[in-house]
Amino acid sequence: MADTHRRAGVPEKPVLDGLEEKWSRRWDESGVFTFDRSKTRDEIFSIDTPPPTVSGSLHVGHVFSYTHTDTIARYQRMRGKEVFYPMGWDDNGLPTERRVQNHFGVRCDPALPYDPDFTPPEKPGKHQLPVSRRNFIELCERLTAEDEKVFEELWRHLGLSVDWSHGYQTIDADARAASQYAFLESLDRGDAYLAQAPTLWDVTFRTAVAQAELEDRERASAYHELRFRAAGGRTVLVDTTRPELLPACVALVAHPEDERYQDLFGGTVRTPLFDVEVPVLSHPLAMPGKGTGLAMVCTFGDTTDVTWWRELRLDTRPVIGWDGRFLADPPAGVESPAAVAAYARLAGATAHTARERVVALLRESGDLLGEPRPVTHAVKFFEKGDKPLEIVTTRQWYVRNGGRDAALRDRLLARGAELAWHPPHMRVRYENWVGGLNGDWLISRQRFFGVPIPVWYPLDGAGQPDHTRPLVPDRSALPVDPSTDTPPGHAAAQRDVPHGFTGDPDVMDTWATSSLTPQIAGKWRSDPDLFARVFPMDLRPQSHEIIRTWLFATVLRAHTGHDALPWKHAAISGWILDPDRKKMSKTKGNVVTPGHILEQYGSDAVRYWAASGRPGTDTAFDTGQMKIGRRLAMKLLNVGRFVLSLDAGDGSAVTQPLDRALLAALASTVDEATAAYETFDYARALERTEQLFWHFCDDYVELVKARAYGDHGDTAAADSARAALRTALDVLLRLFAPVLPFVTEEVWSWWREGSVHRAPWPSGAELREYAGDAAVLAAASEAIAAVRRAKSQARLSMRTEVAEATVTAPRATLDHFASAEGDVRAAGRIGAVELREGEGDLGVEITW
Repeated sequence: MADTHRRAGVPEKPVLDGLEEKWSRRWDESGVFTFDRSKTRDEIFSIDTPPPTVSGSLHVGHVFSYTHTDTIARYQRMRGKEVFYPMGWDDNGLPTERRVQNHFGVRCDPALPYDPDFTPPEKPGKHQLPVSRRNFIELCERLTAEDEKVFEELWRHLGLSVDWSHGYQTIDADARAASQYAFLESLDRGDAYLAQAPTLWDVTFRTAVAQAELEDRERASAYHELRFRAAGGRTVLVDTTRPELLPACVALVAHPEDERYQDLFGGTVRTPLFDVEVPVLSHPLAMPGKGTGLAMVCTFGDTTDVTWWRELRLDTRPVIGWDGRFLADPPAGVESPAAVAAYARLAGATAHTARERVVALLRESGDLLGEPRPVTHAVKFFEKGDKPLEIVTTRQWYVRNGGRDAALRDRLLARGAELAWHPPHMRVRYENWVGGLNGDWLISRQRFFGVPIPVWYPLDGAGQPDHTRPLVPDRSALPVDPSTDTPPGHAAAQRDVPHGFTGDPDVMDTWATSSLTPQIAGKWRSDPDLFARVFPMDLRPQSHEIIRTWLFATVLRAHTGHDALPWKHAAISGWILDPDRKKMSKTKGNVVTPGHILEQYGSDAVRYWAASGRPGTDTAFDTGQMKIGRRLAMKLLNVGRFVLSLDAGDGSAVTQPLDRALLAALASTVDEATAAYETFDYARALERTEQLFWHFCDDYVELVKARAYGDHGDTAAADSARAALRTALDVLLRLFAPVLPFVTEEVWSWWREGSVHRAPWPSGAELREYAGDAAVLAAASEAIAAVRRAKSQARLSMRTEVAEATVTAPRATLDHFASAEGDVRAAGRIGAVELREGEGDLGVEITW
């Protein structure tokens, strides 16, 4: 194997500091990562890069998972693929709105007119300033643009090999057009529909919440035992944790096999305080062992109430409004003067205050038995909210997702089975989520900074909207904003007047846009040629906790819209844990921002720590690993400088047994690293490469150093050592390049043309053409390690001369050692060597 490359230009004192800035700039100038869109689909590897949420700052968890993706992108590029690796920004939705409210001290009031001269306060005041929707959206766009610049700067510093010309925002015109087009297609197919129904509702943000956005939180509560009255004056006891919902009670429910209430089924009882007659019914979801076994069904206290209300066809008596407060007027059925007076005590109160007032009233009436009994139970929250969810009846847009369609659910489960999961066990999370869906996907949100629902409604003579006949835009007009644009065939003067039209005021759930990232990044509607070259994509990298949201929703949209999977592979990252093994998150306040650690340890060192985390496995934040990564990067500089300081000469061949043994070890490592990367196991590839690298530095380099310097007086043998050293350096730089892009590019530039990141991935087969027996290197390494150990135990310098070394080993091992005896003698400063045949592992006895 010959080295025919140019002579090296090695710096006297190579350093790591400054490599990020140097090579980021040169990569930009040379277009190393520029995507060549002339390639065919078979020649392209496309990545559905997660668009980070632009609502503050990145944290070290982002660095962790995005490094994983980048290692795969760099590997595929070196394998000869043209890599489509775009970067998007997820800048719509509640997180951005909340950040804008806090940053500028404003809140959105859609009723206000647009003020083109509006300037936000220099400092947020105590009370948020109301602004028009358009002014609010302009502030959102302004702040996200500033955040995106900071994010991009950090990603460049980390070394992401993104083609920055292929960027997008989930709120830009192209994304809005694609999202609205997909919505209209769903409407045409009958997948999207408008319905008035009980809705999980966040009272702080005043918006509907989907099933995928829920989380359970343990909260202290109390059971209250209430007295209902049946016919003939019979007392019926009911336990409830929400006594404030008494005016919303529509039934009592018990299990059909509960013997205690058989005579009550089909009858009625009257509620305390509000004296409303409600039926007593049976349902299998009732739990005989919970409380008294009778459950108070209200509209609505929880999702079980919704199930009972729907299946038992019960009345509706809503009492809580969109603001989380009790409505001004009592619900139907609350009619007696005493009941109306009792309800008046609750009107306008929060649920917490209403509970206190109802309990007081129940005590006065004698309908509360005993004192409330404390209990802790799980309560539904919006994942970004800080108050328990309520359930209110609203009109919302839904998309069919298999929650109420068994055939669609089965097809989506089949799609999950088609997808290649890395690691494979993550597929179970997808299947559990799909199998547990209990309703369709609620996609409308009562917010402002998002993709508008692209419909209007005709108004009747009284100015009331007809929601059964939505007006839709021409596809060519997308994107549209129904709050300012007009539907086809209408004039602006007809807005919000009788016989005119009104725009749908809602926006889409952020996942309704993010679920189309393959279509948005691939320019589905605006650049069909590009889309055909990159879709379906090859890889979706993401974290495991959003399999139920982002991954599932993307599969759903691709299945219904394209009859295909959106990608071939899903690579799942774990969480980053703090030193107490708790997940890092902004809400817990235990996150680490990456800026200072990148400056302190260097990007390659941080990437080394990240790439050491196995796919799908939670990993602790560990600066110790970063220090190891920095030491590794520094060693690459130093060993590169040593190897390239030797004059190999043109055409030098690897001829000596020890050198050819190194090539065999290299070939095996290349094969293992390649196999690992092919299964997206970047951690395994790094582990195997690093093991060989330290073996190379600690053993092989020290063994051949004297021969490489020419001390043996054999020019051909010296040339063989130098050629093997350069070959090893060449291969190791390419193996490390996906993980350590800066230091490998630096050393590569000292002696190679072009970029290491466009160099071909090394081939184990090519190395084997010139390789020998790896056992020669193993025997030599064992022997020199034994000599070092003896000197260390004798507390002698490694430069101490050894009079004689007796090597004992099986015959085959002795033969391997004999092939490298000269190098071992030189490295160990050994005068004479005696070989003795024996059993077991190789052993060395030293005579001083």
